[in-house]
Amino acid sequence: MHNLLGPNTTLGYCTNVHPGATFDAIRSNLLRYAVPVKQRVSPDAPMGVGLWFSAEAAAYATSNPVALADLRSWMGGLGLVVYTLNGFPFGDFHEPVVKTRVYEPDWTTQQRYDYTLMLAKLLSELLPDDAEGSISTLPLGWPSLTGGSDTDLHRVKSAAAGRLHDLVHELARLELDTGKLIHIDLEPEPGCIIDTAPGMAGFFQQYLLDSPDDVSIRGYLRVCHDVCHSAVMFEPQGGALAAYRDAGIGVGKVQLSSAVAVNFESKDSSDRAAALQQLKGFAEDRYQHQTSVRLPTGGMRFFSDLPDAIAELGGDPRGEWRTHFHVPVYLESFGRLGTTQTDITDLINAIEPGDELHHFEVETYAWGVLPPELQRSELADGIADELKWVRGTFGQAPS
Repeated sequence: MHNLLGPNTTLGYCTNVHPGATFDAIRSNLLRYAVPVKQRVSPDAPMGVGLWFSAEAAAYATSNPVALADLRSWMGGLGLVVYTLNGFPFGDFHEPVVKTRVYEPDWTTQQRYDYTLMLAKLLSELLPDDAEGSISTLPLGWPSLTGGSDTDLHRVKSAAAGRLHDLVHELARLELDTGKLIHIDLEPEPGCIIDTAPGMAGFFQQYLLDSPDDVSIRGYLRVCHDVCHSAVMFEPQGGALAAYRDAGIGVGKVQLSSAVAVNFESKDSSDRAAALQQLKGFAEDRYQHQTSVRLPTGGMRFFSDLPDAIAELGGDPRGEWRTHFHVPVYLESFGRLGTTQTDITDLINAIEPGDELHHFEVETYAWGVLPPELQRSELADGIADELKWVRGTFGQAPS
């Protein structure tokens, strides 16, 4: 799926949707899911896949270079091309309860640094020759790190910036040794230490740039823009891209994703009650479902998880609610609920030639915890339909 979203672009899907945190699970999941997806959407041409290595799988691959080389050769024979890694989840992303543990270890720790550098080295082995690679990562950590103190927040950001500075030097050495450019892309997420585009731009400007390493930092550290995350924070997609553009920060990867949305103001009392009841079906135990509420009186309330929003505002829900729950991107609405699908369109339309966005992936990792009415009997069918929707809505003839 190359050049469908513009020259030198790659479109694929993120395999963090697949259960299993071992190296063997990567191969078996690709055979079970990615191969059928390719047969459905790109039978005659290579298809990009964004791999996820847990720390356990990454350590195994690092100590078993023959197995890693065999994985690359095997994927190449199937027409599956690695171009990006998801370096966000460190542990088992499909254990019964993940919640805020997905933000551990954070960027103040040696563990997060070591894991990310290990991923960069693995990606350099998996990438096609002369290819560019991207690795998305968490936006420093969850706010519990700071204890609500501005002093601690500065300490955390400074410590994380130090780790990232060190990583830049290692990525430069890696490119010199392999000829492959790999950038680390910080991904704003609702409620995290950095959860908006202006917040990310500010972190770069205050803690990373204006140093002798400016050129290297701009090349090796970029942003992963997740459309769902941005939509939950009610960010205009064009405004988010403009914030990065104005700060001179590159967007290394775009995750095409969609959030749950419901405008209670457009409903009568009976419809509001029914919509709230349907929304409660998304309050599940595995993942964190941050929720923003734009109030009819003005302003916005933020809740770290959907049950918190329901407990406080569910008696008479008002305003517009957006919940961090990745739903299939081909859905505009379902039942009494809507989605932020139009934000994907807004994002694509806001891209300017100078933005040089090359890596796109559909990232709907929550298929396994969707309400029953949205489940698909075959996961490959759902993923394929997402990619078909993107191609049909935005695709251009390959150049």
